[in-house]
Amino acid sequence: MSVGSKFVATCSALAVGVAFASSSSWAAEKVSSDAIINALTPKKPLTRSMSASPAEQATEAETKKFIDTLRNRTTRSLSLNERDQIATIAQDKPKIDLEIKFEFNSAQISRGAMPDLEALGKALSDPSLKGSSIVLAGHTDGVGGDDFNQDLSERRADTVKQFLTSKYGLAAENLVTAGYGKSRLKDKSNPRAAANRRVEIVNMVQK
Repeated sequence: MSVGSKFVATCSALAVGVAFASSSSWAAEKVSSDAIINALTPKKPLTRSMSASPAEQATEAETKKFIDTLRNRTTRSLSLNERDQIATIAQDKPKIDLEIKFEFNSAQISRGAMPDLEALGKALSDPSLKGSSIVLAGHTDGVGGDDFNQDLSERRADTVKQFLTSKYGLAAENLVTAGYGKSRLKDKSNPRAAANRRVEIVNMVQK
């Protein structure tokens, strides 16, 4: 492999992930649909605590209302404040990072990414997850300008959504896409790291 080819192979990866406390490692290993289902499935019963304070219940209601407003929204229609709110809510939601490679500086999915994308499609089609509100949040590494990376992250998230809806028949209104460019690096100490190039997949399940 030439030096140029190595550069393209290194820089073309953008991982697609669902944000979870137990996110997967960035190894090149293929992920199974069962592993994705396990990562995206809430670990606690989805029942409202009888001891929840009025303030907590009000916050929960506002969160649900906000998530409902995201349905049928296009990536570029989200404001900066809305993107930040999605990221805040996602912090304690089930998530996983999947390394899905794209062509260099492109939103075209590489052939080698198909197994992981198919595993994601099968997982989100499973009865335990089907119908859930899922966020596909695109991220890039720290190389390049802000505007370029913002646009690239949005287009890559959109590409994943299109794949999931066209091949697996997932309802478009249940898949929310958002782009963050290079503003939320996973590995801040190494802006060029592959771990930063990802599309975060988040199950916005309510308690």
